[in-house]
Amino acid sequence: MALKTKNPKEVKQAAIQQITEDLKSASSLIFTEYRGMTVAQITDLRKQLRKNNCTFKVVRNNFTRIACEQLQLDSVKDFLVGPVAIAFVKDEANEAAKTIFEFAENAPALVVKCALVEGEFYDAQKIEAFSKLPGKKQLISMFMSTINATTAKFVRTLQAIVDKGEQKAE
Repeated sequence: MALKTKNPKEVKQAAIQQITEDLKSASSLIFTEYRGMTVAQITDLRKQLRKNNCTFKVVRNNFTRIACEQLQLDSVKDFLVGPVAIAFVKDEANEAAKTIFEFAENAPALVVKCALVEGEFYDAQKIEAFSKLPGKKQLISMFMSTINATTAKFVRTLQAIVDKGEQKAE
């Protein structure tokens, strides 16, 4: 779908270009409906998402549809209905999704429609399940604590053998 007018205004072209750049620069995208949320709630959500290196923008559906067509993101076009805001995630989509779903518990007007996580399409149920998984940093810390525990146990075992050998020598 291209612009239907013969001479689109420069402002509209600039807005489409900005959305296209935002879509390109994000590693993941979370599409939400914000109907019924207050400005204060949206501002609060933006502040919380900024902590996860994520921006939350209200977008015009037609402009976003055109940008998605340019980038061949056809899977999300059906979800560009009604008031749509997109979370543009730069780092971990898991943390941003957790933030959005935790926020939605107190603001039921916020509805997650779908997501593109590193190029893979997630429907609302799949992104909710994804948000409940531990994040990358949590998984690394769990892995490191497991390695640390195993190494510590090995060292204690070696020390016990050394101590036992010293007792026999005396």
